[in-house]
Amino acid sequence: MIKLIVGAKGSGKTKTMIDMINEATKTTSGNIVVIEKSMKLTTEINHAARLLDVDEYHIQGAEMLYGFIAGVLAGNYDITELFLDGILKIVDHDMDAAAKLLADIDKIAGNAIEVVVTVSASPESLPEDIKKYL
Repeated sequence: MIKLIVGAKGSGKTKTMIDMINEATKTTSGNIVVIEKSMKLTTEINHAARLLDVDEYHIQGAEMLYGFIAGVLAGNYDITELFLDGILKIVDHDMDAAAKLLADIDKIAGNAIEVVVTVSASPESLPEDIKKYL
């Protein structure tokens, strides 16, 4: 299941996500993974969540990101929440690539993993393939 946090840059999306992550660390019985571009959340989130930096692994574009996420999920069946901060930054602001990536993530996550993704864009500017996750 995918949930989107959408809004313009500076609208509080990451803060909302940080609050969700920290709340999840108190209530989940599984593992939490947070994927971001650059390690800006290091001091903001509870250490119980596993923080992964796509830059550290040289992830560029939607296909590499999908492979990375699939590998993370395949390597740990105890993941119950996956947070992805700044999807458009990672896929070079390609909305079509982001839409395909979200559909692919949705298939492998199913209902077993809650996936929360921040998108820096106005809801009106999103293609229908992304809006369906709002």
